[in-house]
Amino acid sequence: MKSGLKRSNAPIFWSLFGAGGMLSALFGPMLVFITGIAVPFGLILPADAMSYPKMLAFAQNIIGKGFIFAVIALFLWFAAHRIFHSLHEVGIHAGVGAKLICYGSAFVATVISVVVLLGLGF
Repeated sequence: MKSGLKRSNAPIFWSLFGAGGMLSALFGPMLVFITGIAVPFGLILPADAMSYPKMLAFAQNIIGKGFIFAVIALFLWFAAHRIFHSLHEVGIHAGVGAKLICYGSAFVATVISVVVLLGLGF
């Protein structure tokens, strides 16, 4: 017996949206403060806290790679989902093309971030 329910890929995008929203709410302000205020003005953190050797060592560590990847990828998917659904609010009735552009760009940028992070070595 066949049910009348149609399969949807929406839960995948909603979960990425939710995870990205939570991550951006929890870590976004802290990252802006650290990279935009604390380190440049020498508040709380030492001036060399984000020096190139230290940031390279962080990006070459598996935990650092995971954190950087999570921030980049989930922020991208969160933004893509918000932009896609905001198109309707501004009067653009988004179709398949808009979905491909929004989610496709998040996918391509996620793949690029993986390639770059793996290219940094371990």
